[in-house]
Amino acid sequence: MTELEYVLPADIERRSFEIIESVLSERTFPPEQKPVILRAIHTTADFDYADNMYFSEGVIEKAFAAISEGALFVTDTNMAKSGINKRALARFGCECECFMADSDVAEEAKRIGSTRAAASVDKAAKLGRKVIYAVGNAPTALIRLCEHIEQGSFVPELVIGMPVGFVNVVQSKELLIESGVPCIVAKGRKGGSNVAAAVCNALLYMLERGY
Repeated sequence: MTELEYVLPADIERRSFEIIESVLSERTFPPEQKPVILRAIHTTADFDYADNMYFSEGVIEKAFAAISEGALFVTDTNMAKSGINKRALARFGCECECFMADSDVAEEAKRIGSTRAAASVDKAAKLGRKVIYAVGNAPTALIRLCEHIEQGSFVPELVIGMPVGFVNVVQSKELLIESGVPCIVAKGRKGGSNVAAAVCNALLYMLERGY
């Protein structure tokens, strides 16, 4: 019979991170990247994130600066929005929005023949605010972001590129990396709204704890 490990509910997360660190005990990561990588693994139980996470130069410091200045988090799914810790957001005067279900976004997407994810990027571009854009589902959102970045019409403070899937997923992530914008990217096909939210939370928790 399988022997279960008894862990108090309050200790489950701590114990999970202990297990993750024990599996990775022979690996070394840049200290400012390690909390992000560990939280992605914690969220997915997938150790591939130890190898596929890309961090642009100085991105953690730039993320902290944007959060400290009350940047608006924008997600491409309501699932990612719901997964970002609202208490941590509020501590830094930040908010989170997802425009995917907005009627004006649906109308604009239909009018120009694009996806709602791309139209949501266009809506965010008109806000005139500092934005941290977290993409966990739609490569078309990343592609549209890269178009804005190239044109200089909308340059987010940080892009978290975690779309998952097969069609234009890898290519959109490569475009994002090549754009030169501060970014954290799960290279390859893996990702998801849960991972995008996990990366946002990791950054918030690190700053909250005075990393």
